[in-house]
Amino acid sequence: MPELFCQRSLHQRHAFLNYFGNEREGLVVASRRNMLKAGLAGVAGLSLGEVLRTEAAAVQAGQTSPRAKSVILLWMAGGPSHIDTWDPKPDRPYQNRGPFSTIQTKLPGVAICEHLPKQASMLDKFTVIRSVDARHSNHEPNAVFQTGNSAAAPRINPEGKDYPAIGSIVSKFCGGADPVVPPYVVFMKSRTHIPFAGYLGKRYDPFVAEQAARLPVYDNVGGDTGQQTGADLFALPSGLSQERLHDRRALLADFDRLRRDLDRDGSMEALESYRRQALEMVIGRRAQQAFDISQEPAASRDRYGKHLWCQQALLARRLVEAGVRFVTIDLSYHPASGTWDTHGDNIPPYGGIKKGLGPLLPLFDHLLTTLVGDLDERGLLDDVLVIAMGEFGRTPQMGTQGSTDGRNHWPVVMS
Repeated sequence: MPELFCQRSLHQRHAFLNYFGNEREGLVVASRRNMLKAGLAGVAGLSLGEVLRTEAAAVQAGQTSPRAKSVILLWMAGGPSHIDTWDPKPDRPYQNRGPFSTIQTKLPGVAICEHLPKQASMLDKFTVIRSVDARHSNHEPNAVFQTGNSAAAPRINPEGKDYPAIGSIVSKFCGGADPVVPPYVVFMKSRTHIPFAGYLGKRYDPFVAEQAARLPVYDNVGGDTGQQTGADLFALPSGLSQERLHDRRALLADFDRLRRDLDRDGSMEALESYRRQALEMVIGRRAQQAFDISQEPAASRDRYGKHLWCQQALLARRLVEAGVRFVTIDLSYHPASGTWDTHGDNIPPYGGIKKGLGPLLPLFDHLLTTLVGDLDERGLLDDVLVIAMGEFGRTPQMGTQGSTDGRNHWPVVMS
């Protein structure tokens, strides 16, 4: 019989430092956990370079590359309570289990929160990971998970702001599946909720969708103000036609050929790339149509609904279909820590579990299942990964910080 051993000190380190994806954990036996670890190693980027190299090589060889892979990240800014959503504790006392009951799901023996019935009915389409290590993750800014780097914590690490978002890395090494659409797009309530390109350079910063899409504007507590985002990116100034833009682009190209020899640090190349993409987005119809929700059939728009987050989810689906590689939706009404930061009813502005989290869950349940169902019907689930998560979980004990029904941050584990 082989010797049984466990490198305990190594496994107690943060999950991002070493996944040990190819090593068995604990006792030397095969397990589903080790399979998950090996899979997560690929998700974290160990296999990303090979995927991107394969696609690039196919394009250079004139071959038809596989359908582009994309990610839609539903960022639940503030840190949703895992105990009151996907990891309930129904047999524990009220101070642990909280105010919500549970319901059984399509997966035998798996229960989730009663306010997520649509997810329960199609949980076979989802993978719930209930053992995510969230240590070092914080909010304002929310960077650790969106960069995949535990050092991306500007509150305690002065260099934390320099780590690039995973979307920016995808933008650099892959680009969009269609050159006329930006590879990395964000719907953003607050700059502190979304990491940018960091040391990769501004060229790989996300494209902020609100400048190109007409969407309702909500106040900090989720009320519809009756206003809409300007979506003025595609609006041409008076007297400037698309024909004149084409003429200007030709003239600029002539000047660029004269100045390219003077370029020593690549700044001209970056500027040219910016200009080319901007012109293609304004002149070309594909990008405009992808951001134009009115192009969607009325039945589809009704299916998603009129809520801001639901319209953003519909646009995210349109964007990945158009070739965008990475879309992040900032699911927050408030620009501070985030709407899911439910410390308690007496700790404004987000409320506690019952009155704060409770109203969010049916909306989120509809948003997530509608998006996944739509992708499934279009045959896109094998090519689009939808992730729903926040910065950390919340404490197993209710009433933290003197609140009536809130939970504090819990970075030890989350779902």
